[in-house]
Amino acid sequence: MFHHHVTAWNTGGEGVHSPRLFYIVRHLFYDTSSLYSWTAIEQRRQAMLRAPKLVHINDYGTGCDRDELVMHIAKRSLMGRHEAQLLARLLHYMSGEEYVVGRKRPLLLMELGTSLGVTTAYMATASDQNMVVTFEGSEQIAAVATKNWEKLGVENITLKLGNIDNTLYTYARELANPIDFVLMDANHTGEATLRYFEWLLPHMDENGVLVVDDIRLSMDMYKAWQQIVSHPKVTATMDLGRMGLVFFYPQLEKKLYRLRA
Repeated sequence: MFHHHVTAWNTGGEGVHSPRLFYIVRHLFYDTSSLYSWTAIEQRRQAMLRAPKLVHINDYGTGCDRDELVMHIAKRSLMGRHEAQLLARLLHYMSGEEYVVGRKRPLLLMELGTSLGVTTAYMATASDQNMVVTFEGSEQIAAVATKNWEKLGVENITLKLGNIDNTLYTYARELANPIDFVLMDANHTGEATLRYFEWLLPHMDENGVLVVDDIRLSMDMYKAWQQIVSHPKVTATMDLGRMGLVFFYPQLEKKLYRLRA
């Protein structure tokens, strides 16, 4: 992470030649206006950070099931406020008519790894016309997430419960519509990351964006990220330190941008 910090740009978009990517960097990564209001979601985050409830975790990634306090899960696994709001701004932009001129359909957004549902809520509130499909392996964690969405009044979320190796594979095989956005935040091993990427790749819309979280969690994850960057169907990519953004739009130059978001 230190190497990324000293080599990444903090230019506000200069050096990014694609108009689409320039807009994303200039107006979404560095937007500090009060246009967006996510107070209620952040209140749910704070409630989770104080929640003493004990839940059972079905951890299919490590194979080590365990009991843990919700407050400890929140501290360890919730995406930070800055990163979650960055993704929400990106999805708000992607949901507008200016992103793809003439597109009328709602977007299909996917999240691998629901956790307590805070980031899911950010994704869902970008537009209530979009459909968010989120995958979670642990039944009791999923129940906490569902309760959070109920308190927030968010209704455009569908939860797929079970081992993602099974639920995602089945869901991807039956997909009829293209995927516009994916947040990969589950089973943080390089092997699983690349497997999920290959399952989803044939279904990604050419205007879609795939986000890989925790790309520097381990050397294994970073090597998987590097393989995704070099994939022939991938064009531009953005390394933000913690997460990586993957673009498939064929008119983009195949280039890796290292940015401080």
